[in-house]
Amino acid sequence: MADFGVRRLGGRIGAEITGIDLGSEISDSDFRQINEAFLRYKVLFFRDQVITDAEQLAFAARFGPLDLPHPMMRTLDGTPEVIPIDGEDQRANHWHTDISFTLTPSLGTTLRSVVLPPYGGDTLVANGAAGYVDLPRELRDVADRLWAVHTNHAEQPRLGTERGDRVRKAFLADRHEVAHPVVRVHPESGEPSLFLGGFAQRLVGMTLRESRPLLDVLQSYVRRPENTARWTWRPGDVLIFDNRSTQHYGVDDYDGHKRILHRVSINGDLPIGLDGRTSHTIEGDE
Repeated sequence: MADFGVRRLGGRIGAEITGIDLGSEISDSDFRQINEAFLRYKVLFFRDQVITDAEQLAFAARFGPLDLPHPMMRTLDGTPEVIPIDGEDQRANHWHTDISFTLTPSLGTTLRSVVLPPYGGDTLVANGAAGYVDLPRELRDVADRLWAVHTNHAEQPRLGTERGDRVRKAFLADRHEVAHPVVRVHPESGEPSLFLGGFAQRLVGMTLRESRPLLDVLQSYVRRPENTARWTWRPGDVLIFDNRSTQHYGVDDYDGHKRILHRVSINGDLPIGLDGRTSHTIEGDE
């Protein structure tokens, strides 16, 4: 295989890694370079990877311990760390950070193509750190002091199908609410980042009506086109994004075709704000 390489996909987010076979043992030297690219570019893409669930698990585990079963999504029988992202179950066509409604959201998430539609189904990833840098100083001063309530009851799109309704009901069966800093400090890079997404329902100390305009303004800086990467899936593709400083969106434009990705997430840590305070539980999370 060719030597290790990094091909940037944009000026602010995203890179394709070449010269790496995720089905083989990755040397410590190569993994250090992968991790450095992961922290710098926020989302990494790998083409032409013919790997199994076990090999995907092994790759994800290089970044840290793997998640316990998702609090409400179905997992593969016998492999609780693998979640099938199936368009017949749900379609995550909203900006979000994985399980940000829990006290310790995932460090990162890997996705692997399994069944792809003939068109559509791209994945978008947005850089929350770049969004923070883009804020005008006056707005940044406000964001630095804000905390947001994240809950699984904030946003869960409807498919309008029997199977989709079952999945949605299970997702909403228990209520999870936590308070996270709007500006999160990355535990490895030290970068501040806007930590929001669709599960951020309201701001602490404000009503829903008072919160929404400010949340929308802050969110608009994260999802600016220059702060996003868009990936068109091919067979054998694998990606990993840093869930601590990104949001993502699954584009629902593949009609009734099948689309299945396998997701493996890495355990996260307790978010920390600029003032050193950490996230705390409001309801349902331990």
